[in-house]
Formats: sequence, structure tokens, C-alpha cells
Amino acid sequence: MIKKCLFPAAGYGTRFLPATKAMPKEMLPVLTKPLIQYGVEEALEAGINTMAIVTGRGKRAIEDHFDISYELEHQIQGTTKEKMLADIRHIIDNCTFSYTRQIEMKGLGHAILTGETLIGNQPFAVILADDLCQDGEEGVLSQMVRIYEQYQCSIVAIEEIPKEETSKYGVIDGKLVDGNDDIYRVANMVEKPDPTDAPSNLAIIGRYILTPDIFDILRNTKPGKGGEIQITDALLTQAKEGRVIAYKFKGKRFDCGSVQGFVEATNHFAKLEGVL
Repeated sequence: MIKKCLFPAAGYGTRFLPATKAMPKEMLPVLTKPLIQYGVEEALEAGINTMAIVTGRGKRAIEDHFDISYELEHQIQGTTKEKMLADIRHIIDNCTFSYTRQIEMKGLGHAILTGETLIGNQPFAVILADDLCQDGEEGVLSQMVRIYEQYQCSIVAIEEIPKEETSKYGVIDGKLVDGNDDIYRVANMVEKPDPTDAPSNLAIIGRYILTPDIFDILRNTKPGKGGEIQITDALLTQAKEGRVIAYKFKGKRFDCGSVQGFVEATNHFAKLEGVL
């Protein structure tokens, strides 16, 4: 039922300067694969093959990555290096990509609204490539698609964080439903609250499934924390009507928007691949 996945990818990546001065942060490699490719593979595993990417100036490398490089492929054809392109060729052969530009950086909510022309009037997934998620059995988005099929409303992925870190995240308040210990009906959401004001330590991470009415809500959402249009504020409108489920996903998340998280992800995947 979820056919499209939106990737907000217009940010500047200032925490990785000077590397991101001319290189999109979404193209930073964990081992030999860029962050955004991990996200696309997660979406494809979940049965989604239409990728909608919101880009900005200086992001052409993303479009080039998900395209055929005839010169390169001709150069390595018949060599041992040819197999190194197998994963990206599988993606190119099985996915459709569309792009639009976010002219101004006005927050995640604004980036999602910018993608409306690529999504249309249908439920859709959102992946933030900064959050690299890994699970040995099933991807986070695959788990969330199952939850959506059951509840037919917006779904946000959450994880428990130290209370002192709530000012970095959107934080939810809700009640467990249907006897599950990992599914919450959201009653309240706060964007980046001080630890003393946080309703819980359940933080929203970069995985969403959104119903299409979110676009109209975003159009009428005023700038919030940091003067930006926050997706958390828009989702709160749905939550007040009981139409947001938070899911404590199975797996491990690496915050690759930070240098520390990026290094942790690199070490983790290096061990998985037997590099370390």
C-alpha cells in the first residue's frame, strides 16, 4: 500500500564541514556505500520502488549516483571490480527516482511539503538518511509498513534516549495499545524540549509513514522551534485526533548526522563485513 518514499536531502551538513562544502552529506560513505543508498535499500526491502528526493544546490552527486555511468562501467567491464557495482545496479534496475529542489531551508516540515508534487494524494514513507538503521532480520521501514497496514494512520519510529538528550529530538507522550509493549497511541508531541519539560524519553527518529492530509496541515503550520516548520507540530494536529502511532522499532540506529555516530556506524559495519 505504501508505494513511495520521500528523502529530504537538501540540508547543508554543516557538522561535517569542510567535507560537505562540495559533497552532499547524504553521499558520505559508510565503508563503500553512501548513506542515502542504505536508505534506498531499506525502502526497496519494504516493497517501495518509487523514490522521491528533495534536493538543493550542490546535490547533483545524488542524482548521478542513482544513474548509469557508461564510461565507468565500460572501463571496469570484465574485471574483478565489476561486481562492486552490483548493488547500485540492482537499485537502478528496480527503482524509479524523481527529484525536486527545496529553494529555502525552512525545516523538515517544509522539506516534506516541498515533496508534495512528487508524492501526490497517497500515504508515503519518509527516510532521513542521517539516521542509519540496521537490523539483522528486517529493516525498520518494513516493520513500519506492517504497523501502517494494521492502523491506517501516520506512523513514527521511536527509541528510548537518555532524558538529558531530549532537546535534540521530537519527543512523544502516549499510551501502549493492544497489549503491545512497543506500539503507542500518541497523545502529545514536543519538538526538542528541555529535559525538565519532556513528556517522556521516547524520541522520534528519521523514519515516518505519513497520510496525505499531512500536506494541508503543513501548509497551515506556523514556524515553531528555531523558526522552522516542524513536522512534529504538524503531526501533533493528527495526534490530537488519535491518528498517530509511535512504534519502538527493532534494530539499532546510528546518528550519522554527528561525527561520533558516523564513526560508530563505520566501525559497526566494518565488523559485520569482517574488515575489522
